[in-house]
Amino acid sequence: MPHFLSLRSPFLTALIVLGSVGWTVAQVPNSSSPSPEDPALTMFPHPEDSRYWVSGQANIIFQGRLPFHSPYEGPNSFRSSAEYKTSMVGTIYTALRRNRSDRYNTDFIFDIESAAGRGLSQALGLAGFTNLDVVRNPNLGAKPYIARYQIHQVIGLTGETVLQDTNQFALAPRVPARRVEFRVGKMTLPDFFDVNSIGSDSHLQFTNWTIDNNGAWDYAADTRGYTVGGLAEYDDRTWSLRYGIFAMPVVANGIDLDWAFSRAHGQNGEFELRHTFIPGHKGVSRILFYANRAHMGSYREAVNAYLDGTDSTPTITNHAHFGALKYGFGYNAEQEITPDLRVFGRFGWNEGQHESFAYTEVDQTIEAGADYAGTSWHRPLDKVALAIVSNAIKRDHQNYLRLGGLGFLLGDGDLNYGRETIVESYYNVHAWRGLFYSVDVQHIANPGYNRDRGPAWVGSVRAHVDF
Repeated sequence: MPHFLSLRSPFLTALIVLGSVGWTVAQVPNSSSPSPEDPALTMFPHPEDSRYWVSGQANIIFQGRLPFHSPYEGPNSFRSSAEYKTSMVGTIYTALRRNRSDRYNTDFIFDIESAAGRGLSQALGLAGFTNLDVVRNPNLGAKPYIARYQIHQVIGLTGETVLQDTNQFALAPRVPARRVEFRVGKMTLPDFFDVNSIGSDSHLQFTNWTIDNNGAWDYAADTRGYTVGGLAEYDDRTWSLRYGIFAMPVVANGIDLDWAFSRAHGQNGEFELRHTFIPGHKGVSRILFYANRAHMGSYREAVNAYLDGTDSTPTITNHAHFGALKYGFGYNAEQEITPDLRVFGRFGWNEGQHESFAYTEVDQTIEAGADYAGTSWHRPLDKVALAIVSNAIKRDHQNYLRLGGLGFLLGDGDLNYGRETIVESYYNVHAWRGLFYSVDVQHIANPGYNRDRGPAWVGSVRAHVDF
């Protein structure tokens, strides 16, 4: 989860001015130079075969919430009163390609990011929070930080090459058809795992945490969403296999990482099959596995200690153990139906006995959605989309919250349990070159898994620029 820029920052002021004359920013810049008949999707061109990459993006989201029914609230509740907040994330991407070899290519990547603003209710009270750009620790401030530094190495296993869309993470326009790729450094795991071309980009698509990512995947990350480690990937024509090991935070939702990989680490593996159920249309399926070791607490131990009088309130941090294991899996699929209509879905599950530690408080999730391009109304780069996600937690997690326990996101002080179900829809407008605007609405049933509260409605307006 990227973090926010101060609304008084010169960077944000400049972006607003640029937006007023038709300049906006995108999260992932267009990777190739447009052909004469293709529209430009970035403010500045990015040559295909350059050894250098410099680009940027900015994303500004204004969100507001209507009042909703709430007979009580706790320290970590999604507040029931009307509220509005603005978040902003800006990133500068740079990369250098060591040489022009297709078979043995090396990229050096270095990105700087800044973010500001706050989330509704300080980003508390929802498992599927409404704005992926929000960091859960607004006290970190708007000071720029190093988001990524990586060495990316490609080792070709054949002389045959295939085309690749160049981007800020891979500069070569052609790569071996069979190859091994390695990445070492600082990164965010959703750049490479659980990717979905319909539901992964909070800057041009949905904004909800559990629609853009698998909510049950408690991926290794600090509170900004980044970690340090290594990734290895094998790519063939129709399938890929990737594995990585990464540092876990010292405490749940913490900014500091535990560098002792022998006692704390997150392992992630994914199999990707590029196949289709409809001839002539693209389709992809991905199966994800993960296993985290960290200083994590047990929900059942925290509940039992409260019930036998050892603890005055259920407190998960009192029952943390080094080397505690949290594991799970996910399934992710997307399918093109027509040139304009695409559908996608995810399923995720984790063991749910140990505390949610790095991403969000979800033990099981299922989602489905679709987007549709505006070709039929002569706006081919516009998109309208709809998705629904339903999140759940296991019985021990439910009991912990029902008895007054607090997670790093949730805690109403009581709990009448029900699945948290969210429907999100957006319309994204391509205004000019790299400038996009969108409107978005979300309906949240049982916020924080609580049937006593809600439903809640959240509306958003977003401006996005790709440089």
